Amino acid sequence: MTTGLLLVQILNGLQFGILLFLVAAGLTLVFGVMDFINLAHGVQYMLGAYLAVTFVSLTGSFVLGLVLALAAALVVGLALEFLVFRHLYERDHLDQVLATFGLILLLNQGVKIIWGAAPLSVPVPEFLSGNVALIDGILYPTYRFALIGAGLGVGLLLWFVVDRTRTGMLLRAGASNAPMVSALGVDIRKLFMIVFAFGTMLAGFAGAMAAPILSVEPGMGDTVLILAFVVIVIGGIGSIRGAFVAALIVGLVDTLGRSFMNDLLRLFMSAPSARATGAALSSMLIYLLMAVVLFLRPEGLLPSRGRT
Repeated sequence: MTTGLLLVQILNGLQFGILLFLVAAGLTLVFGVMDFINLAHGVQYMLGAYLAVTFVSLTGSFVLGLVLALAAALVVGLALEFLVFRHLYERDHLDQVLATFGLILLLNQGVKIIWGAAPLSVPVPEFLSGNVALIDGILYPTYRFALIGAGLGVGLLLWFVVDRTRTGMLLRAGASNAPMVSALGVDIRKLFMIVFAFGTMLAGFAGAMAAPILSVEPGMGDTVLILAFVVIVIGGIGSIRGAFVAALIVGLVDTLGRSFMNDLLRLFMSAPSARATGAALSSMLIYLLMAVVLFLRPEGLLPSRGRT
């Protein structure tokens, strides 16, 4: 293991963590404020990627295609909120899980009908197609640095909105006691719609930014959804800060574990045994991490104040 390879894998882990944060932030907002379990959140990530494929192809511009994809993802999210989700807010969690799981099946099939089952891709924008030289002459794609920077920018914006604006104050109050906020004259349904729309845009943004580096295919949001739930459990349900820290930890642990677990185990066992054991352990690391965190801190690493 060289220093250059370690640095590359750390950057890959940070990039993966940033993508997880963008998905988990919307999920933890919806669950933390609305107490709503939305299993279809991963499908919104997938739709963001497919919409980016469509609009980048139509406009020939990645930036314009990204803006249009976000706008379309917002429209789709609002339509789903109006047609499906708002009718589930007062139902119990089992009903929410069943309904949103059915929506996953419906939208995955709809994507196959509209775009086909074959994997698609988005070209890396030309102005971000270069590489940055790291130590030992190793090159790292500029676009991946841009993705990390964009995710950090969104994280700062989200922190500012939630902690420093009136809308954020209402979100925190609604998460603590929605009936009281409603009694004070706040349109809680409108507040919920804003939360859901913002969460949808975050998931769509993550999908659109991932499209140039990942295969765009039906069901691509399912794995991300599972990891996003791991992130919000580790970070603390309803906590944006917790989601950010946990996403980076999960991204680094997963990436470094898959890259170096075999080499580490070879110090203690034969190469064939290390390969077999390493493959199993590397896929379990983040779940073992979640179990340890839940054992030591059942509320998560950075629990929200008053469930915000």
